[in-house]
Amino acid sequence: MTEERALPAPAPVVSPHSAAFWEASAQERFLVGHCPGCDQWFWPPNRTFCPRCGKAASLRDASGTGTIYSYTTVRVNGSIALGGGPYKDAVPFVLAYVELAEGPTVMTNIVGADPDVVAVGLPVRVEFSRTGGPEDPALPRFRLV
Repeated sequence: MTEERALPAPAPVVSPHSAAFWEASAQERFLVGHCPGCDQWFWPPNRTFCPRCGKAASLRDASGTGTIYSYTTVRVNGSIALGGGPYKDAVPFVLAYVELAEGPTVMTNIVGADPDVVAVGLPVRVEFSRTGGPEDPALPRFRLV
């Protein structure tokens, strides 16, 4: 088993279109965009209209579960010219696309797992990494179930 390294959790830039999402994340609620007109779930959740039918959309609580659709393990820090950057002590870490139970695919990190055991199709569940920013929004990341 490899040592779990803490990934940096930079505070997001909160815009008027994303404020409700980040407010919910501070309460550890995972919201996804949803169109009541055609029952389409979508990501990113900051759209006010449905990408399928164009009708008004809103945010809904999602289950926070899904499966790994694709992933890569970052083993070398790419920010050497910047003195290592914020992720210099976090390698290796897993960057993944997770297909949510509701349908959309989210780019995220897989945390708390040995990168060598991560595989396509494994089930995951959302967890939140505190940023310490204004209003303390939390980054949704996923952990193997």
